[in-house]
Amino acid sequence: MSQGIVERMACGRIPTDVGEFQLCYYRNNLDDKEHLALVMGDVDGRADVLVRIHSECFTGDVLGSLRCDCGPQLQRAMALVAAEGAGVIVYLRQEGRGIGLLDKLRAYNLQDAGYDTVDANLMLGHQADGRDYTVAALILQELRVHSLRLLTNNPDKIAHVRAAGLAVTARVPLITDVNPENAAYLQAKAEKMRHLLTLDQVQPVNGHGRAPTERPAVTLSYAQSLDGSITIRRGQPTTISGPESMKMTHQLRASHDAILLGIGTVLADDPRLTVRLVTGTQPQPVVLDSRLRFPATARLMAHPRPPWILTTPAADRTRQQALEAAGAKVWRLPAAPDGRVSLTAVLAWLHHMGIRSLMVEGGAHMITSFLADQLVDRLVITIAPLVLAGLPAIGRLNGHDFPRLLNLQYQRVGEDMVVVGDVVGDMRLQG
Repeated sequence: MSQGIVERMACGRIPTDVGEFQLCYYRNNLDDKEHLALVMGDVDGRADVLVRIHSECFTGDVLGSLRCDCGPQLQRAMALVAAEGAGVIVYLRQEGRGIGLLDKLRAYNLQDAGYDTVDANLMLGHQADGRDYTVAALILQELRVHSLRLLTNNPDKIAHVRAAGLAVTARVPLITDVNPENAAYLQAKAEKMRHLLTLDQVQPVNGHGRAPTERPAVTLSYAQSLDGSITIRRGQPTTISGPESMKMTHQLRASHDAILLGIGTVLADDPRLTVRLVTGTQPQPVVLDSRLRFPATARLMAHPRPPWILTTPAADRTRQQALEAAGAKVWRLPAAPDGRVSLTAVLAWLHHMGIRSLMVEGGAHMITSFLADQLVDRLVITIAPLVLAGLPAIGRLNGHDFPRLLNLQYQRVGEDMVVVGDVVGDMRLQG
């Protein structure tokens, strides 16, 4: 085969609802397809450029089909690139993972007959995934992108792009909603094609099938023993989950915009709240601290993103000045009747600050408060094979039942069992 060559033929200004892009048309000597690049900002010669390599999906990208996650992935990628102010979306004309639109429709009929997306492609004489990323690599090289952070859930795509000679410095998860039409499709991609779509890539949703619009979607995650304990005693750090579960937690963190916990957990555990065990974007750490007890020596002060400390109007202003001088950012929000920071005010403020997905890693009080106030959309509980007879994860829920869960998933992670479910239904006790 001759050496691959791409030629940029023309570019045009494309204003969108998330910002202005340049759409560039490329000709190449490897196929007869019209591959494109959607470029925002100055990427010439830059390192660690945010990049999405997106394969054409007429049904999802144009018609908004719910059978796949392609359309939402494209829209989400555009929004993420726009949020950074610079990046590239390479649009490859390889419909249906390389099988073309005609056989893609035939594959849909096979899926409706009970076969999954992988088996349907194989039954039609194709590979499970016949895509090629050579042209994408050539386009990025033509744009003088020296290294990139790749927006993908597909580890094979990372391997292929690296094999084409590009430096992929990080994988950035691409989060979209799950719906009844694409759930089986996504499950097949996760189980048969190794896509990273188990626990870390599912956008939290509420009981109506979509994230709430007036506040971030909230995932409550914690580890407990078989008897429901989260520590041996209050204030004493206790390692519960195994190393495999901890890696899963880091993956889950990387899929959220921010991580929230209470000051009690900071004082007891001195957590770092990073995603150091996986490749991904560092979430914004948020600490609720009504009396500003946050120590300036906490490990969170070394986080890549300065911690946001949310306190009440009554908190000591000298302490605020000291924490801000040390690098933290402190905001005062309304207090609840018990004097603590109001959770509803916190969520409304975070939404105002652009946080759309929030992972809560609190102590017993934080876990109980979010459940009692019915502010949880998704629950992720890691159950370790231990009996601690210690502090229970959940206290009194102020007249509410424990939430009912739908869309349950059970996953063995190392020696631990992880249970995931969407929180739905009226939790109030019926008399």
